[in-house]
Amino acid sequence: MQFYQPETLEDAIALLAESGGRLLAGGTDFYPGLMDAPVSGPVVDLGRLSALRGIRRKEAGWRIGATATWRDVSRADLPALFDGLKLAAREVGSIQIQNAGTIAGNICNASPAADGVPALLTLDAVVEIAGPSGLREVTLQEFITGVRQTGLLPGEIVTAVVVPDCENGVSSFLKLGARKYLVISIAMVAATIVLDPAGAISQARLAVGACSAVARRLPDLEAALVGIRPEGAALRDLLTKTELKELTPLSDVRASADYRLEAARELICRSILMAVEGGA
Repeated sequence: MQFYQPETLEDAIALLAESGGRLLAGGTDFYPGLMDAPVSGPVVDLGRLSALRGIRRKEAGWRIGATATWRDVSRADLPALFDGLKLAAREVGSIQIQNAGTIAGNICNASPAADGVPALLTLDAVVEIAGPSGLREVTLQEFITGVRQTGLLPGEIVTAVVVPDCENGVSSFLKLGARKYLVISIAMVAATIVLDPAGAISQARLAVGACSAVARRLPDLEAALVGIRPEGAALRDLLTKTELKELTPLSDVRASADYRLEAARELICRSILMAVEGGA
């Protein structure tokens, strides 16, 4: 096995092109994916690339470096807009996993139950990518194309996740599993909400994970929520009438498809209320 530890992004891209190797960041998906088999083929470790670390303010938004860990996210000094992402960060595996697992690894793994994805979708996150042809950006919604599938081209590396500002935006995240910790989701929901001066919803972004091949935004419901006051009875009435056609839940050992759909409805209601009440 060839193991490379480049110290610049340029070197990492060159090594990736030259070796055709696999990328390694936090390793929390990389090593379990081996299924106890030894590592084979070249590996390009991104751990020494300072350019991929850190969370910082940028013009009209925030830049989260690709190798920022979930612990970094949960402890960062960020506005209320990021409360949902911070809640998701605390649900990613154990504390040890949160210390090592990276934000880019979570989206590149492209699991239908990736805890970080719904929250990032409701933040309108953009994925920054570097490769032999230079830098490019793609929305997270376009980046994850299927189960364990992304829009990364050969030789490319995710360098950051960029979140644009959302004035007065607040957010939340809720996850349902068979137990409280260390569990794959039955369903999970993230919500980003903006209220108008009268206290009604002026903007809503909702995303549901573990209920389709990839986490999905709910544009029809988002539009229907505009003008509604975020109160339990009104929300539940609206949710009862709204078909969540974007979701295609499956039945498996964790839950039936019908249960997942009903759980998603309840989590949507609770996550909206939690966001506007500052439940993070």
